[in-house]
Amino acid sequence: MTVGIDARQPLWFYDFVSPFTYLLLEQHDKWPGFDFVFTPVVLNDLYRHWGQRPAYGVPSKRTFMYRHALFRAEQLGIPYRMPPAHPFDSMKPLLLATAANGDVNFVREIFRFIWREGRDPSTNEAFAELCERVGLPEGPELIKDPEVKAQLQRNTADAIGLGVYGVPTFRLNDQLFWGEDALPMVLYCARTPNWLESKEVKRISTLPSGLVDSQT
Repeated sequence: MTVGIDARQPLWFYDFVSPFTYLLLEQHDKWPGFDFVFTPVVLNDLYRHWGQRPAYGVPSKRTFMYRHALFRAEQLGIPYRMPPAHPFDSMKPLLLATAANGDVNFVREIFRFIWREGRDPSTNEAFAELCERVGLPEGPELIKDPEVKAQLQRNTADAIGLGVYGVPTFRLNDQLFWGEDALPMVLYCARTPNWLESKEVKRISTLPSGLVDSQT
């Protein structure tokens, strides 16, 4: 039986395929002092639902994204090595984290395996090694459980219901904060939540579209 997301809690949505999600998690010591519920979701399912084209689907944008992630890692002093191919299939580590109900340390170890050591978690050999690393040698069998897959699907559907459209995303005080570079805004709004209720923020949050056929 799957468990729905409790939207009353501070939430953090992630998919291991995202380099910027790794970079944000490596700054965990700077996060607001709340216990965020780590919630794995399938990024490609979010893209499909909202009709978005992945950044890696546009050649020039793909090149910039990879360079920008490396630049941010160097700027922040975070060890960083891309896996041998990207995008890669992140389903196995997502299911592993779902099965384990992974906390910050568990999830961070998986991210580091991929983005610090440059490993591809989709291969059977590497995934088995990853499972040993996180203390779940039975992981290859665990992820075959239909209930685990159903829970990951439920997470993704519930995230869509909350308006989540990408990763990494914080949800705090019923508001979404997307992207590694949104951390300063998260910190500010955690300290000053009434900023979101200010007149100008409310005004720009409800602006009409200037294009007749626009859906944004």
